[in-house]
Amino acid sequence: MTTRFQQAFNGLERPFAWLDLDALDENIKKVQQACGQKKIRVATKSIRSVEVLHYVQQNLSNVVGFMTFTAAETLFLLELHFDDVLLGYPIMEEIAVRQLLQFVKEGRTVTFMVDRLEHVAFLEKIGSELNIKVSICIDINMSTDFKVLYFGTKRSSLHSLESITPFLLYIKEQSHIEVVGVMGYEAQIAGVGNRPANAIKGRLIDLMQTQAKKQVTQFRRLAIAHIKAYFPKLRFVNGGGTGSMTYTAEQKEVTEITVGSAFYAPALFDQFSHLQLAKAAGFALRVTRKPAKHIVVCHGGGYPASGAIAVDRYPAFYEPAFFSFLSLEGAGEVQTPIKVKGKTITIGDTIYFRHAKAGELCERFQVLHGIRGDQYVGSFATYRGDGQCFL
Repeated sequence: MTTRFQQAFNGLERPFAWLDLDALDENIKKVQQACGQKKIRVATKSIRSVEVLHYVQQNLSNVVGFMTFTAAETLFLLELHFDDVLLGYPIMEEIAVRQLLQFVKEGRTVTFMVDRLEHVAFLEKIGSELNIKVSICIDINMSTDFKVLYFGTKRSSLHSLESITPFLLYIKEQSHIEVVGVMGYEAQIAGVGNRPANAIKGRLIDLMQTQAKKQVTQFRRLAIAHIKAYFPKLRFVNGGGTGSMTYTAEQKEVTEITVGSAFYAPALFDQFSHLQLAKAAGFALRVTRKPAKHIVVCHGGGYPASGAIAVDRYPAFYEPAFFSFLSLEGAGEVQTPIKVKGKTITIGDTIYFRHAKAGELCERFQVLHGIRGDQYVGSFATYRGDGQCFL
């Protein structure tokens, strides 16, 4: 596979980031198929390129809008005429919220995420001062507590009907708040692969996810019914992610699924046994040293992913059968030694990698260099290439 990469990218300076449009097209089709009739909200943090966001929107038939990850990013995209934007996380930045609400006054759709009274009070105050209704989405916690193990993410404080009720009553008292949506993101299903390196751990995850699905299905339906008793005119119920598209598409109460990582198919999603995504994005490094017969050194490569420190946060090799990191060095900021097996690599050659996560790759490069077939098709600017840095 890398033969066509070598031909298409021959004239580029290393390191660079690449985008395989054939693979991207394949992933778009798979997302469409997995989500069925559900609307899709594209997670911008997993794309981080305006041009690629446009490409996905144009080639995916049921995109309803976008889920952004900061207030500044949301403003950036609104200025570029994106619309129906759901901020995926609570924000407490007053200047930015005031600017976002100016777009709302102009007719744009912006929805703010909340799960605490403090979030609602903050938005009510600004909405009252600007004399505008602020649209909010209630984030309910879908994590599964097995008592001996908490399976999921510690994010939203709304983890039961008992915790949701006083929250809804408080919102009812606000004159400038409008509940338009609910998000119930099953992170323990959508973001945890059941095929890690440790096979025993994989079997345990399988068992926990089977039980979690039953509890998620039951609690989310109860929670949505409960919220609708107070706010019957919900515009959307958001759920899911790349790892749970098929499961979430079967949930009757969910109207839209958030998808982001599936388009680039980063290395962490190789751990999902039910996902057959194509390797669509990554980076390339030049081999500059050869200190031993089966060891080469690449210039650069220290691009770890966020999250709990572990080997699976390292970049992955595009051709994993031939390469491995040295256990005592890993991926280095300026130099990365690599063990080679079954392939001849010499000084000046290129080794291709994939980032462990999706959008984080774009924080390292100003453009993604595109390939279709074996032809170079130009570059796609990342947020960094547009001079932006949001988190």
